[in-house]
Amino acid sequence: MVALQVAPAPVVRALPHAPRLLLLGTGVVGRAVVARYQRLCERNLPLPRLALLANSRGAQECGHDPAASLRLAERLPRGRAHVLAMDAFAAGDVVIDATASDVVAARHAEWLALGLHVATANKLGSGSGLARARAIGDACARSGARYGDSATVGAGLPLLRSLRALVHGGDRIHGVEGVLSGSLAWLFDRYDGMRPFSGFVREARDAGYTEPDPRIDLSGEDVRRKLLILARAAGLPLEAEQVQVDSLVPPALAMASADRLDGQLPLLDAPVRERFQQAYRDGGRLRFVARFDAPADGDCSARVGLCALPASHPICGGSGTDNRVAITSCRYSDQPLVIQGPGAGAEVTAAALLDDVLRIVHP
Repeated sequence: MVALQVAPAPVVRALPHAPRLLLLGTGVVGRAVVARYQRLCERNLPLPRLALLANSRGAQECGHDPAASLRLAERLPRGRAHVLAMDAFAAGDVVIDATASDVVAARHAEWLALGLHVATANKLGSGSGLARARAIGDACARSGARYGDSATVGAGLPLLRSLRALVHGGDRIHGVEGVLSGSLAWLFDRYDGMRPFSGFVREARDAGYTEPDPRIDLSGEDVRRKLLILARAAGLPLEAEQVQVDSLVPPALAMASADRLDGQLPLLDAPVRERFQQAYRDGGRLRFVARFDAPADGDCSARVGLCALPASHPICGGSGTDNRVAITSCRYSDQPLVIQGPGAGAEVTAAALLDDVLRIVHP
């Protein structure tokens, strides 16, 4: 028998007097954040000390071995919600929101007003009601705290950063059109019209590309939130109700209980196959597209849904879970600015969150 040697856990060496980190959420993304945090610390990047891990069961203090603290946090008994674990944190510290919780997102503006910085992958902060998005911006302006949201759209692709840079440079955004869902990008990249669409949905779910309940992805609601975030970054005060969403989920599937969901997925097959065959006859390709248009002389319009696009269309490229977004503006009027790259996955999302942390603490 060969004895296996277990390497000691890496020691996290934070800079003296650096702000502390609080990680909310210990699910797939939270675990990826901890793993990447340790790798970056091994490379001596100047990250703040990870002081606390918290989830919906409670909070776990983080010592010199964040991975061990993560395992303890995952085994916590049911207790107080993690949003209550903020008392020990003060202005200058950084909250990483790796949850999808509306309760957590509702606290972002409050924390920012207190001087806490926030780095978030949670789209329910600036991608829900316009009042909440404005409260976040107002809190940052009053307190000087920073809001890192690059992980909310495109898993860290330079979408929000590019839009804001264009606007700050005096450009005017005329429209944005793109594939904003990595899971839906994967589905319509793979779907061939021959095999049932429901089989591809199961495959995407089992691979972790969709939410455990794939209706969340197929409904288009997640894409609407991303489009709202992009529109607001472009300076458009768009409300959620102004975005038309064409869900892929038929009513019977929408009403199915969780235990009957898998058996009801074939309800997707016939409608999607019909759309695919029509697009194929017309020489087009199916893509789940989000778009807003902001003409200078008219009202803004916004829509999310399945479209048949010509193969030459700027957002028809890419493969797998790639997001592909075309930005049209005064500067980019004849040919759009196209940004493409992986738009889904815990690893790229974790990287975007920690990139935001570094930008916050080392501006």
